[in-house]
Amino acid sequence: MIDVARKLAFLLIGHAGLSALAKPLVGSVGAILMLHRVTALLERPESPNRHLSITPQFLDALIGEMKRMGYAFVSMDEAVARLRMANGGRFAALTADDAYRDNLTEALPVLEKHAAPIAIYVAPGLTGGEVDLWWEVLYDIVSAGKPIAVTMPDGKLKLDCSTPEGRAAAFRRLSDHIAGELREEEQRAVLRGWADMVGVDASAPNRTLLMNWNEIRRCAAHPLVTIGAHSVHHYNLKRLRKESALREMYRSRDMIEAELGRSPVHFAYPYGYAAAVGLRETDLAREAGFVSAVTTRHGVLRPEHADSLHALPRLSVNGRHQELAVMRAMLSGATTLAANRGRRLVTV
Repeated sequence: MIDVARKLAFLLIGHAGLSALAKPLVGSVGAILMLHRVTALLERPESPNRHLSITPQFLDALIGEMKRMGYAFVSMDEAVARLRMANGGRFAALTADDAYRDNLTEALPVLEKHAAPIAIYVAPGLTGGEVDLWWEVLYDIVSAGKPIAVTMPDGKLKLDCSTPEGRAAAFRRLSDHIAGELREEEQRAVLRGWADMVGVDASAPNRTLLMNWNEIRRCAAHPLVTIGAHSVHHYNLKRLRKESALREMYRSRDMIEAELGRSPVHFAYPYGYAAAVGLRETDLAREAGFVSAVTTRHGVLRPEHADSLHALPRLSVNGRHQELAVMRAMLSGATTLAANRGRRLVTV
């Protein structure tokens, strides 16, 4: 219901002319757009993870519309340079988290058509299979339809997954448990225990949905693609000790350099919301030597972001908002004000 209300509010802003009123108030110079999957063939359209996907057709329409609005599509290197110089007109930078295979097979042809650069943020642990794509594995687990016995902080619980309603409730409860109650380092063992309980291959989503290193090398060689770092294990960095969080950043940079021959200079915080990244994490990203770091905070870019390059907000382009009116509202900055209690400058 929250997602529906949010979409309706964004549509109202986009259609009611409120976005035009917001532009001078927000003072946007550009935006960083956040993607995950781009595919015309969504394998499981009923999945709670479907919001992570948009179609290539919508990406094509969005880039075309933004060009008509006067946006120049630039790399993250140029986005940083433009923020530092505080000139050069309105710009947009495309980013994609987790290195899904369809970024190469379905998104890149659209980007080539428009000569639009993209930064793809790679978590080597996901790429190499050291950590599981847990939100997809979890959907496989509840979709098996079998009862799941779990131990929660408040005791043992048996989840009924025999009905659509039961599966949806189980997915929500287990997601909350993984993301908020388990230690980051414990997640894989617990998840794989559930997978074994119902006969699910926990490694399958990584193999089928994510690029391997050879495919990432193909992307890295493309003139439109920049490879950035996304930590090693896609952990919530704010829940780690300082030393562990910093190691996640350094190791991801070094592992990517070892595979590609070039050290990434841009970083995306896993999850990126308030409970996952704060001032400590932005300081660590700066200490690790990254030129920029992006969150998932909802916001457009202002000139002042030149002083907050390790706390850059993004606009999520996702399956919930595949309408140009919604994106126009976001780009205007009106939704930045609405989502951040009137704040124009969104950092952490």
